[in-house]
Amino acid sequence: MTTLDRMDRGLRALHLREGQRMAQRLFAQVLATQVIRPGRSEEEADNRIALLAREVFGVRAGRVGRRFVRSGPNTAVGGRWPVRVIGARDLVVLDFEPLVAPYETGFARTVALGDDPARRGLVHDLAAVATGARDAFRADDHLTGRELYTEVRALAAKAGRSLGSWHCGRLTGTAPASYAEAVTRPEFFIGPDNGWPLRRTLGEGWRAHWILQIRLVDEHRGHAAVHTELLDLV
Repeated sequence: MTTLDRMDRGLRALHLREGQRMAQRLFAQVLATQVIRPGRSEEEADNRIALLAREVFGVRAGRVGRRFVRSGPNTAVGGRWPVRVIGARDLVVLDFEPLVAPYETGFARTVALGDDPARRGLVHDLAAVATGARDAFRADDHLTGRELYTEVRALAAKAGRSLGSWHCGRLTGTAPASYAEAVTRPEFFIGPDNGWPLRRTLGEGWRAHWILQIRLVDEHRGHAAVHTELLDLV
């Protein structure tokens, strides 16, 4: 196995942070220019986000055909989803995975349009659960994937919510995976079967870096909220 020096590890950390910084700046631009607005189709919003990414960073979507925007009931479905027009009181998930995938990271945020207290409450609770997850990670240098997953479930339950996924995070550099893959490689995910410490060195000599991925669902109203970002480098 090749021994990696501090420069190797430092450059990779900078690479990951740069992807996160780009996504954060793009998200701010999307909000500032009102790309997400009632009456606009998800497809048009996707196109405008791709244009902003090219204008601001000179980058194109890392995965052809991937979309950035889900709204309303589309936030609660998996896989491909039908194009719809964004409503005045929708939840809107902005997932920039197609753009930052070449940086081995991921980024997603959820916006609540209008004044619906239930939808705004879900976004508020999502942010609180994400903050709690990060606090738990920082508080324990030996925290395992299983322990953090259990903590996130407890935080969601305390807020009266349920998780909408079988995991709440993954190693950087790995594509979003199926449950079948998690069964064979649980150490790649922040999930119930990962008894390994999150802070560890991988077989290739790299330090493990993690992406936090939290999805809360409101089953009664048929929508979901998503929060994705680097866990250990911010």
